[in-house]
Amino acid sequence: MSKIMRKISKQVFKKHTTNLFPARYAPDSILQVLQLLDKGEIELNPPIEIPPDFRGKLKYDEETCVNCYQCLNVCPTQAMQVHEEEGEEKITFYTARCTFCQQCADICPVDAIEMTEEFITLSAFDKYDSNLIVNGDKTPGQLKKLDK
Repeated sequence: MSKIMRKISKQVFKKHTTNLFPARYAPDSILQVLQLLDKGEIELNPPIEIPPDFRGKLKYDEETCVNCYQCLNVCPTQAMQVHEEEGEEKITFYTARCTFCQQCADICPVDAIEMTEEFITLSAFDKYDSNLIVNGDKTPGQLKKLDK
């Protein structure tokens, strides 16, 4: 029993590593929080700092890309797809499929792919939302695959 009590007491005084809810108490309505915030009656909890080497949404530089397609070969979830658009081959990234492993960014010889610190816009009801597709606006079913 003493082991359990020691563990519980350590956890009670340990600093939290998760981001707290923005307001002190969860409100019945988010509008209520916004109104209280405008009046200056409440303060929001500051967000935690993003740690170094955080892996957020992919950033793809189409101009730098040399179309070597090494990123396609290493991606474990097939989060990217090559298609032809206006006579040019393009790569489209589907963030909803991505596991943020960073293998595509690591293998890119010209650093055309990088991981950003952006994570707020990565939630949506539709997995093909425009915030979740990098370098394109079509779903995989609408794209004509190239045989590589």
